[in-house]
Amino acid sequence: MTRTGSTRRTFVAGTAAAGAAAALGVEAPVASAAARTAPGTASGQSVAVLGGGVAGLTAAHELAERGFRVTLFERRALGGKARSMDVPDSAKGGRKPLPAEHGFRFIPGIYHNLPDTMRRIPFPGNAHGVWDNLVAPKEMMFARTGQEDLRLPMPGAGTPQPLTLDDIRRALTGVLGTFQRLPAREVAYFVDRLAVFLTSCQERRDNQWESVPWWTFTRAAQMSYDYQRILAVGVTRNIVATKAEEASTRTVGSLLEAFAFNALGRGADGPLDRILNAPTNEAWIDPWVAQLRSLGVEFNVGWTVREVTYAGGRVTGIQITDESGVVRTVTADHYVSALPVEHARPTWSAAMRAADPQLARCDLLRTDWMTGIQFYLTERPDIVHGHVDCIDSQWSLTAIAQAEHWPRHPFADGYGDGSVADCLSVDISEWDKPGILYGKTAKQCTRDEVAREVWAQLKAALNDTGKTVLSDSRLHSWFLDPGVSGIGTPDPRNEDELLIHPTGTFHNRPSAATKIPNFYLAGDYVAVPIDLATMEGANTSGRLAANALLDRVGSTAPRCTVTPLYSAPELDLLKNTDRLRYRIGLPNVFDLG
Repeated sequence: MTRTGSTRRTFVAGTAAAGAAAALGVEAPVASAAARTAPGTASGQSVAVLGGGVAGLTAAHELAERGFRVTLFERRALGGKARSMDVPDSAKGGRKPLPAEHGFRFIPGIYHNLPDTMRRIPFPGNAHGVWDNLVAPKEMMFARTGQEDLRLPMPGAGTPQPLTLDDIRRALTGVLGTFQRLPAREVAYFVDRLAVFLTSCQERRDNQWESVPWWTFTRAAQMSYDYQRILAVGVTRNIVATKAEEASTRTVGSLLEAFAFNALGRGADGPLDRILNAPTNEAWIDPWVAQLRSLGVEFNVGWTVREVTYAGGRVTGIQITDESGVVRTVTADHYVSALPVEHARPTWSAAMRAADPQLARCDLLRTDWMTGIQFYLTERPDIVHGHVDCIDSQWSLTAIAQAEHWPRHPFADGYGDGSVADCLSVDISEWDKPGILYGKTAKQCTRDEVAREVWAQLKAALNDTGKTVLSDSRLHSWFLDPGVSGIGTPDPRNEDELLIHPTGTFHNRPSAATKIPNFYLAGDYVAVPIDLATMEGANTSGRLAANALLDRVGSTAPRCTVTPLYSAPELDLLKNTDRLRYRIGLPNVFDLG
């Protein structure tokens, strides 16, 4: 894309005075009123992006490509929850520090907007940029404590298949039939429930199914333990990263629908399961930041947003603390708030909430803990070639051994002290239930106790099939996400909570465009086609924020593409019929209770 905005040299020159004034703690606009141009062009218009996670980086990327002068402010580290990080003091002998992360990456084929961005980030030797750093695990596993594990091969993108409802039923029944412990009648019932959702019109999804928990929709309470753990809980945790007992059917059903079509070769960007072939910063975030710098984006890391100031119907500036602790006022023509919702809400005043009630509704959005811990091993474990879901674990553990997926980055040669052969990256999804070692919740445990408890639960899930997958003698060290603090005290805190989607949440998610004319929202809590807190959702929200800004200024620049989840046209007739039934108060024709 040809850039029509200011060059990096003119950008720096134009902001030198503003930087000097800010150093004195006084207000100075990033771009003066005289420098602003007529609607339809971006040259001279400035944008302050608040937050450097996937949403903020995406908004900065899209706006910078369209000629806006973008300055991004991030309190901690670029990449947000998606970044990888170094284990302190772990590098020896010229190697890099051991790689750690908030949680392992999962970039399935149902994503379209994030992969589009990845293709536009150059990477040495890759024809399609950092997108070529995605690799597909071969399988996944449901690890059962005291029972035989269930292994599933992970299909590729698939060859497009016929999609009559009967074809879909047969395909789903065949896949679920591989779970030999599930009664056939329960498999049939679950497929029937999916058929109800697949043929439900959008109105029914947005209203009726948004108010029904997935646990209730699937009648899990009346089914066997295996049905509950595998279909109701296990599938939602591994694929949708949410809790079946409270997540809305609209959210879970929409994602499972997309995954089903992905497996059938419809609407897929790639294979069902994809991860990166190196630590996230190496494979994606660092090249992305370099690309944005080349587009003229300026980064201020270590700057914490305190308040969005508002007067006269517009945002007038940002009260922000810089890396040295000095409070500054930053002003720009436009503002994109790309902070996580729990960090964004405290920065909005009562006057802003009154000006746009959707900001007030964001107070109803809920977050919960989902946090990563990494175990560094001196030998590679004999484990599944992909993700493992310990579905009987008290703390709802999911994990992946990463070394085999990073063939160009051998651990012993490249990281740590030379003795680490693998990293078992684990997500802890349940922080409020007692564990098996101490009888305490994760929040009640110290960091050491959390590590020992998770290790014990992993061994209970993986070591009970006649072989020792994990042993204490092979454990080198561990690293718990530093965003967690105060655990084991009365005041546990998590700087990186995850937006959850209990029933009714859909109606409280805000749009990217607010009623405040120079203020926009981006983040995984913003209303986007993928109705879940995901990197795809964050990326999509950044695109929507950029489009809203372009619309407001009357720009002639092309709008960012926003690709929704795939919808099979073969089911449109059934959905149209259901729309009529819904409007006259009748249930879905396949909903037999």
